[in-house]
Amino acid sequence: MKFGASIEGDLAAIATEILQEAEAAVTRGVFASGRGLRDDWRGQVRGAGLGTRLANSVRQADFPRSGTSLRAASLVWTKAPDILHAFDGGVLIRGKDGLWLAIPLPAAGLTGLGRQRITPWRWEQRTGMRLRFVYRRNGPSLLVTDDARLNSRGLAAAKGGRRRRDGVLAGAQTVPVFLLLRQVKMPKKLDLDGLAREATARLPGAILGAWKG
Repeated sequence: MKFGASIEGDLAAIATEILQEAEAAVTRGVFASGRGLRDDWRGQVRGAGLGTRLANSVRQADFPRSGTSLRAASLVWTKAPDILHAFDGGVLIRGKDGLWLAIPLPAAGLTGLGRQRITPWRWEQRTGMRLRFVYRRNGPSLLVTDDARLNSRGLAAAKGGRRRRDGVLAGAQTVPVFLLLRQVKMPKKLDLDGLAREATARLPGAILGAWKG
């Protein structure tokens, strides 16, 4: 008994078509996985209470920029790597050169001039008020401001009015503005590497699904 087999059509054309389908499937699957990972990172950052602005620092770029390729790649990264790394790894932060870390309290507000990160120097520049160091043996030391009041937004503000005979403004108070610490252990709120591993594990299925589609 004899059997015969033959290929109908142009073999080179068939191979080219299969290759094109494979390139398209790999490209669609990789790009979709990249977008999924970007959205997962952003969602975890928002879910951790770190805000939309930090979540939107997570970006994605696809390669090639146009067309398809078996070597397609999707890069997911953040424009704020130091901040996200701190919450991803629960790192220990120490003051530079052994100095204190100044942690702004609610009375300090959130930002300095031009929406820069608030620091004691920027706070004094913004408010025109002076800070005074208060050492505490059994707790964190403080930077406070005297002759002050809390305004309607809960921020430290200068207290106007006449001074009493003892030199203190009537109704004024000393307001803690910054907490001073030698080091801070950041809480681990993120698991970005875990999400990346999950995205990698889903990639073959994403490519297969794109091919079948």
